[in-house]
Amino acid sequence: MVLRPDVATEAIDAVQSRWQGGKRPLIYLTPRGKPLTQSRVREWATGPGVVVFCGRFEGLDQRVIESREMEEVSVGDAVLAGGEAPAQVLIEACVRLLPGVLGDPMSAEDESFEGDLLEYPHYTRPRVFEDREIPEVLLSGHHGRIAAWRREQAEKITKARRPDLWTRYKARKENAR
Repeated sequence: MVLRPDVATEAIDAVQSRWQGGKRPLIYLTPRGKPLTQSRVREWATGPGVVVFCGRFEGLDQRVIESREMEEVSVGDAVLAGGEAPAQVLIEACVRLLPGVLGDPMSAEDESFEGDLLEYPHYTRPRVFEDREIPEVLLSGHHGRIAAWRREQAEKITKARRPDLWTRYKARKENAR
């Protein structure tokens, strides 16, 4: 089951013609696309918007992808029946970066993928839960030590879980010296 090119292009062209000021990036969500990244999401969130095309089953006729210069994007190494769930991922990732959505603009700066690291662990009350305590440094009130602990944890988690990010982080760190 492949979406017909004539039907798909008619839909795409109708949507694109409604935008004043030119075409918007046209995204086709597919497992064979380039991975969705936070930096790409940031570009789209600060741009004029995007048009997202969701395939179904086997997807879209290749001629449409080529003729409409669609950017193929993947949200992960898994195959789904359609592009609707990946579209929700892309939309949420972009919308949360729009001004006013998070409240404090600084909220998006200390998160996973910023600076090529995964985020450090978070804790809240109670102080002890199922015999597990909040790390003492977080209760110290010493902002410098807390920041150092968070950086250390982010590095440790990134190194263990995402060697690709760890390699990029180390290279960027070395180049900054």
